[in-house]
Amino acid sequence: GITQHLSAYQIVHSGRPLTFIDTPGHEAFAALREHGARLTDLVVLVVAADEGVKPQTIEAIRFAKNAGVKIIVAANKMDKTDADINRLKQQLSENELMPEDWGGETIILPVSAKTKEGLPELLDMIILVADVEELKADLEGPAQGIIIESHMETGRGRVAVALVEQGTLSIGDFVVAGGTYAKVRNLETTTGEVLSSAGPSMPVIITGLKELPDFGEEFFVVGSEKQARDKATERSQIKKGDGSSVTTSGSELLRIISRVSKLNELNIIVKADVQGSLTSVVDSLRGLGTEEVAVRLVSSGVGVISENDVHNAATSGAIIYGFHTSLPASLKQLAARDHVSIRLYSVIYELIDDVKKELETLLVPEVIETSLGELIVKGIFKITKTEVICGGEVTKGKLSIPSLARLKRGKEVLADELEVVNLKRGPTDVTEVQTGEMCGVSLKTEAKLDIAEGDRLELFTRQAKTRTL
Repeated sequence: GITQHLSAYQIVHSGRPLTFIDTPGHEAFAALREHGARLTDLVVLVVAADEGVKPQTIEAIRFAKNAGVKIIVAANKMDKTDADINRLKQQLSENELMPEDWGGETIILPVSAKTKEGLPELLDMIILVADVEELKADLEGPAQGIIIESHMETGRGRVAVALVEQGTLSIGDFVVAGGTYAKVRNLETTTGEVLSSAGPSMPVIITGLKELPDFGEEFFVVGSEKQARDKATERSQIKKGDGSSVTTSGSELLRIISRVSKLNELNIIVKADVQGSLTSVVDSLRGLGTEEVAVRLVSSGVGVISENDVHNAATSGAIIYGFHTSLPASLKQLAARDHVSIRLYSVIYELIDDVKKELETLLVPEVIETSLGELIVKGIFKITKTEVICGGEVTKGKLSIPSLARLKRGKEVLADELEVVNLKRGPTDVTEVQTGEMCGVSLKTEAKLDIAEGDRLELFTRQAKTRTL
């Protein structure tokens, strides 16, 4: 029920082709939404009229404004009885989108994806805005554009979905995309129609890539395979150079070492169906870390889970997470034999929640100490290397077992975490003793205690409480 991929498709309305790029709404896909805003000439912000503005809506508005593109708001779900477009307009005006009919510049159209109400008017408005804004591109010259998505496909190898922004892309062109390149072997629409060439604003499927490009990479056409190879190598080296070292002060280094020494890491391997989803999953998981626990990505990739993934997981003690990908039946037995946990998910927040739970098991539990009472030692009956029996008066609170004791002389702590194994009131074993009563206390100790009359025993309990991220 939620969009989890960046996708692109083209329709024809009133004889005019319109290309839509569909971006996911879940918070984990923020990078994809920002990427989508940068690709577009016009943003259609879909907001449910019954729910109103949500945090993701505000984020999408920010992305669109940063990209400097015009925004049309589609007030969806107008077929629902609790749809309230006036409330929605008020919320949008509070987020710097003043409706046209309120004196602003933002076009807000009521629509229903269910009944199709308002959709023709929305398409008409997109064409009108495109004409008013004079959104045009150059058909002439070599193509350039953006990679929208990339993935592995059985029988076709590395496949990329690209959006041509300028010029014309043709079969046989040499394309550079980030640190990889291709001689365009196949060119198709996103619905599978074979093309010989594609002009501006057309989303196309390209095959023939040497490696999978990252989503958001710019692509451009060059004159020869040698040029493409040289440019790809150059861009790859520049990208690697972005991770250059930074000088760290001695004190900062000590702080980092101290932090790392206390860090518990969860080893994971992530496989996803497409590059954009992989980036979103990995970015979300990296954001789960704290000063105590963190996700350590052993490896990640696009495609089905492989035998190599299972071997890597067995060696590193990693959990394999698959997002919208599959596990070949032949590997299930191998994973069971090597005690490798493989977890497949089709909804991103379920995957994130699973990793969060695993990280929480690595958190050191919070220890809650509860004070019970105090006893002034008035007599010592037995002292050995492993046991002390003493008597005294309860001066504060209530003593009970099971519990721990802290031995103090004045403000000095002589011993901590002594186990209280027995309480006696006279000759009778009891489980608790009240303030003002005399009692005997049996303590278990790992070393002979230096205990004397006048010392004070503070009894307490400690309880470990599981922590959450």
